[in-house]
Amino acid sequence: EVLIVVAIMALIAGGVGAVVIPRWGEAQKKTAMTKARAIRNVATTYVALKSNGDCPTVEQLVDEKELEVENRTDPWDNVYVIECTGDDIIVSSPGQDGQDGTEDDVVVPVVDGEA
Repeated sequence: EVLIVVAIMALIAGGVGAVVIPRWGEAQKKTAMTKARAIRNVATTYVALKSNGDCPTVEQLVDEKELEVENRTDPWDNVYVIECTGDDIIVSSPGQDGQDGTEDDVVVPVVDGEA
């Protein structure tokens, strides 16, 4: 009887895992995008009001208390990168794989309608 109960519990746990794990990845990506947008907003304000047009780094924003320390890294513990190009500010992270230029990168603003 105990083995039957353990087997049933294992089946339930497997089913829950199959549903939860894909959703976890989606949640991490959404969190990364939300944090990148927040960093972009802070960086945009910083450039407009305090930096004489110089592009700040995430560490600089943290050091100057413009950005909370916990917001400097993405859900995979990669530090966000701020790049200023002309009039635009782009915030990115290499995503889950930790490699720049791959499919899972997080980039704000989103270019060409990508999600």
